[in-house]
Amino acid sequence: MKKIVIVLALMSTYNALQAQDEENVSDGKKGGFKKENMFVGGNLDMSFSNSSTALGISPYVGYSINKYLDVAVSTNINYISLRDYQEYGDKARQTVYGPGAFVRVFPFRFIFAQAQYEFNFIKFRYIPAKNSTFYSPFREGRDAHSFLVGGGYAGGREGVGSSFYYISVMWDIGSNSYSPYKDELNRALPIFRIGYNIALFQGGGRRRR
Repeated sequence: MKKIVIVLALMSTYNALQAQDEENVSDGKKGGFKKENMFVGGNLDMSFSNSSTALGISPYVGYSINKYLDVAVSTNINYISLRDYQEYGDKARQTVYGPGAFVRVFPFRFIFAQAQYEFNFIKFRYIPAKNSTFYSPFREGRDAHSFLVGGGYAGGREGVGSSFYYISVMWDIGSNSYSPYKDELNRALPIFRIGYNIALFQGGGRRRR
């Protein structure tokens, strides 16, 4: 399923760029940067399993290439709590922060597929189980990259230049075992995101496309 999402995203990206060229030609417009296509936003991240909880926030700033395709750069701050990490009854805590970027493709006005890369810096703390004879407490710094894919629903979106809320679910299909989106067995956890996308530099009479 995850491979299908990537293929569909790449195909949709190509079709979106081709459609933008055709739109510019038909409207007699020249390509180029348009400040009214810029947007900002952010989302809350939530991920849960029997042995982990992750909460975070991810602000971003981006640009709508056309009504089918958005790109953005982002940053994120997350807190992850794990239990039964090495043995029953132990705990692990992670504070995660780092930059990223994503592509969001809209095959339909209110449905999107998304691919996102993140490089995260991780501060890790391990707390062994009470009376443990195998492990000792420790702290360390780690780096981890993640490649997230998924999709979601955009409520209130009319096209380029409109603000909207969204909900999505994503998975990390990368192989890095230190990823904050993997459990203790290196299995990808579902990442639920709720956020809002705010259009910038919109005039009162601007027509949405």
